Amino acid sequence: MSITTEFLRRPLMTGAVAPSSRRLAYAMTQGIGLEQARVVAELGPGTGVFTDAILARLDSGARLVAVELNPVLAARLSATRRDSRLTVVRGTAADLAAVVGEPVDAVVSGLPWTVMPEDRRGHILDAVTDVLAPGGRFTTFAYLHAAWTPPARHFAAELARRFHRLERSGTVWANLPPAFVHRAVRRP
Repeated sequence: MSITTEFLRRPLMTGAVAPSSRRLAYAMTQGIGLEQARVVAELGPGTGVFTDAILARLDSGARLVAVELNPVLAARLSATRRDSRLTVVRGTAADLAAVVGEPVDAVVSGLPWTVMPEDRRGHILDAVTDVLAPGGRFTTFAYLHAAWTPPARHFAAELARRFHRLERSGTVWANLPPAFVHRAVRRP
């Protein structure tokens, strides 16, 4: 089963019509301190493109907890990634603190923020800020064509309110559709 099939079956859960590109995965994992991280959480790993990029940067003693709501994608990720640093959990990102069980150095998110109901988005962002260690990093992406829409602008404003520092990457044109990355830092 492909990401496109999952999108067609569950568009509000999956959010992407095509897998993210390796270039977007590189941009998502660049400059967020993964090389020094002890514990990292990934929200909505989908097909594992970001998972692979995270694992490539993590130290051998680090731990990655990937939280996937879609049962088909969670099962596939568990079956295809054999790495002792990776734990795939089928569950909701709103329960992040309970799932991880300790503060994390970074959270990498592939969640479809702009199609979520506002209250769910708020609960998940609360979970992210609660689990991040002081100075921890959060990274997620948005599609360029939708950046001007009210949900996308509201999401960017929520990030600016919740985090100490927020930056936006340049456009990753080698992605379908083109995207950019939000990088945020929790207050030290």
